[in-house]
Amino acid sequence: MIRVLVVDDDFMVAKVQCGFVERVPGFTVAGVAHTGADAIESVERLRPDLVLLDIYLPDISGLEVLRRLREGDATADVLAVTAARDVTTIRTALRGGVVHYLIKPFGFDTLRDRLERYAVAHHGLSGSGDVAQDDVDRLFVALRPTPVELPKGLTGPTAELVAGALRITDGDLSATECADRVGLSRVSTRRYLEHFVGAGKAEVRLRYGSAGRPERRYRWTGA
Repeated sequence: MIRVLVVDDDFMVAKVQCGFVERVPGFTVAGVAHTGADAIESVERLRPDLVLLDIYLPDISGLEVLRRLREGDATADVLAVTAARDVTTIRTALRGGVVHYLIKPFGFDTLRDRLERYAVAHHGLSGSGDVAQDDVDRLFVALRPTPVELPKGLTGPTAELVAGALRITDGDLSATECADRVGLSRVSTRRYLEHFVGAGKAEVRLRYGSAGRPERRYRWTGA
């Protein structure tokens, strides 16, 4: 069984998440924490395999919890489960090594999909010895599938970053606005945006100004 620690300051939300976890075959709730300090102590004491970690906690940020876990000897994986939608938080969580990032609210099917993906990777790395490149590729695809198949010159992590910026935006973004949010050049960002349009994951519309060429505005339409 994969043992899960649920961390959320809202007692009712934590209870719902526990119910979701228990409904997924192969998973069980090892414990519940409602503060950052309690989460760190619980990880040390319970040694869970996976932590469902909220970012907004009453004492310290979930990002700080993640940082302290990574600096310590904790081996638990972390799946961010939060209402935090800003790109800076998402980028920091990804760099901190979360296996996935779920934005609230979400239903059981969404969490089940992420847990099942995690289980594939977790069990695939449970043995010892060496693995082949194909095995590694399958594990990373299970954890962090890229939005669409990417052409040469575009990378999965950067595609996830650009796609994430579009997903959490109400309305649309220009290539410049998107580039500012994800910390890339406008030219590089536009390549990803145009690729998503061609793959049917995003749509583009033209905004006409008083002079010059119309501005291309992008909106995410994929899953």
